Amino acid sequence: MKKTEDNKECMLILHNIRSVHNVGSIFRTADAAGISRIYLTGYTPTPLDRFGRARKDFVKVSLGAEKAVPWEKEESPIRIINRLKAERFYVIAVEQSPRAQDYKKIALSGEVVIIFGSETEGIPQNVLDLADTVAEIPMRGKKESLNVSVSAGIALFRMLDI
Repeated sequence: MKKTEDNKECMLILHNIRSVHNVGSIFRTADAAGISRIYLTGYTPTPLDRFGRARKDFVKVSLGAEKAVPWEKEESPIRIINRLKAERFYVIAVEQSPRAQDYKKIALSGEVVIIFGSETEGIPQNVLDLADTVAEIPMRGKKESLNVSVSAGIALFRMLDI
């Protein structure tokens, strides 16, 4: 398995992200950041169509990163989180929440899994409740949030100190 530069294993959970383009973009960013595995949960699209063929719309954005970063499709993010917590992974949700901390102040140590959620609904509360930490990217403008693929790039490169 790939590890980040300082030898921490880092995985992602992408839950209920509807846009193929966003998921493909996150795969490309994940490869650049040294992410070891991506779990695609809920209705998040996979790099393959229902017939097992590569999705052209996905590959156009990911530029083949889905071949470099191992991935798994799993309906339940809760099952994955519970398994990874049992393996001593630290769980970080990137979301706006009353319990959120500024993402720039989160110091990572050990194995980490980072969760990103739906473009419109975010991460469901039952999944958010399982996170050890909630990280938020502060918004200074009039818009309340960033595109999920942009958020993933900002958060990964800052929190992994790349």
